[in-house]
Amino acid sequence: MHVAPQIYFSRCISDDSEWQGRPGQPGQVAVIPYADFTYFVLLLYAAVPTLILGLLGRAGWRWALLVTVAMLLVQYHESLYVRPHFPVREIWIVLGFAAWQWLTVRVFARAGARAGWLFYGALAISLLPLAAAKLVPLVSPKSQFGFLGISYITFRALDVVFCLRDEVIAAPGATDFLMFLFFFPTISAGPIDRYRRFLTDWKRKRTRAEFLADLDGAVHRFFRGLFYKFIVAALIKQHWLEPAARSGSFGALLSYMYAYSFYLFFDFAGYSAFAISLSYLFGIHTPENFYQPFLARNIRDFWNRWHITLSFWFRDHVYMRFLLAAARGKWFRSLNTAAILGYFLAFGLMGLWHGIEPHYIIYGLYQATLLSGFHIFSDWNKTRHYWRDGFLSNALAVFITFHFVCFGLLIFSGRIGAPPLQHYFAEIEQADCHEISGWVWDKYKPKAPVSVELWDGEEYLITISANQFRQDLVDAGYGNGRHAFRFETPPPLKDGHSHRIRLRVADRGIDLPTTQRVIVCR
Repeated sequence: MHVAPQIYFSRCISDDSEWQGRPGQPGQVAVIPYADFTYFVLLLYAAVPTLILGLLGRAGWRWALLVTVAMLLVQYHESLYVRPHFPVREIWIVLGFAAWQWLTVRVFARAGARAGWLFYGALAISLLPLAAAKLVPLVSPKSQFGFLGISYITFRALDVVFCLRDEVIAAPGATDFLMFLFFFPTISAGPIDRYRRFLTDWKRKRTRAEFLADLDGAVHRFFRGLFYKFIVAALIKQHWLEPAARSGSFGALLSYMYAYSFYLFFDFAGYSAFAISLSYLFGIHTPENFYQPFLARNIRDFWNRWHITLSFWFRDHVYMRFLLAAARGKWFRSLNTAAILGYFLAFGLMGLWHGIEPHYIIYGLYQATLLSGFHIFSDWNKTRHYWRDGFLSNALAVFITFHFVCFGLLIFSGRIGAPPLQHYFAEIEQADCHEISGWVWDKYKPKAPVSVELWDGEEYLITISANQFRQDLVDAGYGNGRHAFRFETPPPLKDGHSHRIRLRVADRGIDLPTTQRVIVCR
């Protein structure tokens, strides 16, 4: 009997989000932070002792370090195939990355010089593992290099290099540096903290009253995360986003644009709320990442509200540094020219940070174009006062900005020009004069049996339920394995003529093209 093909589960935090991941192995589901309630059960082993120690005034940095190490060992326990047929435990790659970043920072800190080729060399060396993680799969598709959260951790390491360059910090100690990089609540999806801010919280001893204040903030954000991700985002995904993605019409694409924008916000903001909540429990006041982004009056205001820690990172470390260098070097006659080029530099790099796929790069350039256009308009409006503040003008500004933002997120999603999403997987494995058998699986309802209709051309024959168990389907990752069917070939197909049969999802009218077969019973 034909065995169902293997499928690969993604290590991405969300199917549609911008968070960094890597492919897993067939039939394995990785430990993905905040993705489902299994992870929260795991967190109880860390949270309950932390609550007790906090109430006793003993939940200090050593405890946070111990819990972080334990969580990293659990989260990165799988194997990666750095080359085909050459598995390596993911934790060894994480440790290698940690050593690489620590040596880079240590050598740069001891070198004395803070500018010139040494600084740019330190940046390049720090970025090298991230570049490899993105490029290796292109060169060797079956090879894996990288780990969940590598993009966020790399930017934290770069923040330390920038701080050393600006001489605003001393050479960091190994424990402080590595804890900043790998603090487990924020390792996979941010927010992107800054080293100087993190250090003020890291070894600060909290009183019982301070712990209770942090606990209050943690509980508030935790329930906000539950509401955002597991209620609002889940409902949007099930009842709006996924149905819109199954159609190829323009109206469906427009609907998908709005659905994806709201889904991405509530899903990502929910993750951020969980990360900040858990950080507060350990005394780390990780900064907020979202503030009512869809109420922004212009695109600049939007980037002060959306993925705040990332946009501010690019603002401080890329955009402002470029402007200062351009002003000091008198590279351009006009500062407006420098500002516009700075937008394209910063957001072009932001697009590449998300991924090297074309839609990410186009998304970055699109945002740079919007910011440049707004920069030119606002500069022009200062003297002409064409656009004035007022209730109606502000409401119109929010409306216009919202739609520019939604279109940008549609670009980011990669759905423009993409075919409708296929969520039914099916195959007729045997079709002869005695029986017809195969399997049908619904990706969005992975444990539910699917009722399908057998059609002969345009003639309906019979409805059957794909609810029989097969172990090979379980092994391949198809739900609980109860997705197979087997039934006697209907009499109308036994007339000696050629019949082109196919399956169609019952009550939905969705044809399953992979099930087309020709049967002749003489």
